[in-house]
Amino acid sequence: MFKIGLAEDDLKIGSLVKTGLEESGYEVVHFTDGRQLLENFDSTGFNLLILDIMMPGIDGITLCRQLRQVQQNLPILMLTALGNVDDKVTGLNAGADDYLAKPFHFKELLARIEALLRRYAVTPEKKEHELVFEDISLNTYSKEVKRAGIHIALTAKEYTLLELFLRNPNRLLSRQYIAEHAWDITFDTGTNVIDVYVNFLRNKIEKGFSRKVIHTKINMGYILK
Repeated sequence: MFKIGLAEDDLKIGSLVKTGLEESGYEVVHFTDGRQLLENFDSTGFNLLILDIMMPGIDGITLCRQLRQVQQNLPILMLTALGNVDDKVTGLNAGADDYLAKPFHFKELLARIEALLRRYAVTPEKKEHELVFEDISLNTYSKEVKRAGIHIALTAKEYTLLELFLRNPNRLLSRQYIAEHAWDITFDTGTNVIDVYVNFLRNKIEKGFSRKVIHTKINMGYILK
């Protein structure tokens, strides 16, 4: 069963959405403000989040930004009474995948949820500690890495580098960003250590496979796509 986290301070709307989704076969945990959801996020194992923008404690935009810092591969749908283009852009720039203005028809909400779950290839059994991109999977609990079901042995630095890429799919990562976020060091422009480890990782996860996933942007960095 898919598990959905709903952050909505309007008790009537929250109750209606929760009831409707549960009748549609989803498990729903309703939080009345953003801080409640954030405090319980690590232990929940949600497959998708629905966040209202206007909430006490932590608003939906701030909450979305904070969640995206720790979890890139989780569908997030924003709900709001603010329907203009600027508000929609703000929500999407914060890391939301979709945006639905109030009032809305429940059928549309349901359709958007189903579309997001398909886009992320989410299954009910998928756990929060699994990072997946196409046929590559990384388990942050067991430290197990697979591609197309084949186990791949990585060194500690190679593993950390792959995890960084998987948490930022389709995003260009500069060498400085990789140095600071993968190994918590200041990037030295006089060394090619980042390039060396990217090549090590490529040899592990691309050798024997026709599809390349880590691409070089000359003088800019690397991107997983």
